[in-house]
Amino acid sequence: MKKRTILLVDDERWVRTALKWTIKQLNLPLLIANECENGLEALDWIKQNEVDLVITDIRMPIMDGLSLVKEVNHLKKTPDVIVISVHDDFQFVQKALRNGVTDYMLKPVEELDLKACLEKWLDQLYQAETKMNAPIIVDENLPSSTIERVLHYLEKTPLDQITLKDAAESVHMNPSYLSQLFKQQLNKKFVDYITELRIEESKRLLQNTSLRMSEIAERVGYSDLAYFSNNFKRIMGFSPSEFRKSVIIP
Repeated sequence: MKKRTILLVDDERWVRTALKWTIKQLNLPLLIANECENGLEALDWIKQNEVDLVITDIRMPIMDGLSLVKEVNHLKKTPDVIVISVHDDFQFVQKALRNGVTDYMLKPVEELDLKACLEKWLDQLYQAETKMNAPIIVDENLPSSTIERVLHYLEKTPLDQITLKDAAESVHMNPSYLSQLFKQQLNKKFVDYITELRIEESKRLLQNTSLRMSEIAERVGYSDLAYFSNNFKRIMGFSPSEFRKSVIIP
């Protein structure tokens, strides 16, 4: 039977170690693919790797479990998520369930509860795959057109690593020609499109993490904090700090 992969997300190392040890003792077709200390680290890893299930704590620094669930829902390939919480967090669990979380467990996680939860998830996965057992004719996952392939490349590449030259190389095209093609097909310049991506990502980070302003600027591709702030204000109408104060962090 095919092994399913799991990502463990908890800021306490001993909790991750205990979960990993317990899961190995269950003799289920499961493999721990990776461990992360917070939601932001997990999100970065999920964007670059495929995983079947995320088991995450709700309360964590930098980015909590609820914010992680919300961000994962924006991805094209969304893994299932099981959240772990204490009794006092049940209102957050309810919110997570409304956002499509597969299941939840209460701390401290007991072996029998973990086994029942994972067996239930595996059974649901099997039932879903059984319903979709018709042969798949199309086996091509890459986008068909040049621009779609570029957009696919941009989606998978960290914002601080994106350049027109590298994007053009990803589709074996001259940068100048790609710039013209981008403007022709999307009705906007390549640099403007990237700026929009950077501002949208910075908004998510401002709302869902406790990263410092300079850290956010670097993550979205701005080495100069003042330039980032000016760009943000030009597009949004107010500064990054003003935006952060205006949103309610869950």
